[in-house]
Amino acid sequence: MIFGRKKKAADEDLDQFEEFHDDVDAQAEVDEFEVEVRPEGGPYDRDELDDPEGAAQSRLDLGSVQVPLPEGGQIQVEMAPDGTPQAVHLVTEHGRVTIAAYAAPKSPGQWREVAGDLAESLRADQAEISVQSGPWGRELHAVTPNADLRFIGVDGPRWMIRCVVAGPVGSAGLETPLTAIAREILAGTVVNRGAEPYPVRTPLPVVLPQMLAEQLIAAQQQQMQAQQQAAQAQQTAEVQEAAVAEAAAAAQAAAAAAQDHTLPPEERPGGSGSAMQQLRR
Repeated sequence: MIFGRKKKAADEDLDQFEEFHDDVDAQAEVDEFEVEVRPEGGPYDRDELDDPEGAAQSRLDLGSVQVPLPEGGQIQVEMAPDGTPQAVHLVTEHGRVTIAAYAAPKSPGQWREVAGDLAESLRADQAEISVQSGPWGRELHAVTPNADLRFIGVDGPRWMIRCVVAGPVGSAGLETPLTAIAREILAGTVVNRGAEPYPVRTPLPVVLPQMLAEQLIAAQQQQMQAQQQAAQAQQTAEVQEAAVAEAAAAAQAAAAAAQDHTLPPEERPGGSGSAMQQLRR
């Protein structure tokens, strides 16, 4: 298989990386690999397809990217604080795959820079980083105490696509089922860059399909209703609790008043008998 450079060269790069892995930092590790060229096959640029409309029909159309759905996969939408969709995750039995496209210059090489920044950031968070060679060149593998992460990037014409693979410890290795699923999804992805000017590294907009957007709105409405019902139930409970406390206080005051009324005058709190009794004394 052709990966955009000869397999022998890729193997030599990987062997060379393994030799100096323990003596260099993450940035140097990333820079050791040459800039990859997008291979024939996917991911595809929409303008390169003979039938872009047909390709969109067989994929989940998210505006800037059109991704094939893995068998048995589910869709998870991450919303930004302003209520717009920020990311769409494809959830499988092995873990999660997230594909996003970014604006890039005409010349390739942005993934190399992004990979270096990612490696530096992950290492600062105490993750164990390794740079591995995959179908599109360099891939970052990060191991944390609670999860495995893999970052795969591909440079295209004025765009860069990044695939994030996340799962339990040991799930995002070089030859695991989750990594294989992620590469299959990435290979079938279509990028719709559009003609709008964007600053370099700006995420290309995510647009949800109408059916998915309607389902998301319905789910949000149900969540809001559930929150309102919970708030009303909490308020009712607080009112009832206050009423019980008030009734208990009133009963205690009434009991104290009844006890005071049954005491002889000279034993009542704050008094020493009537005026006639005091004169008799």
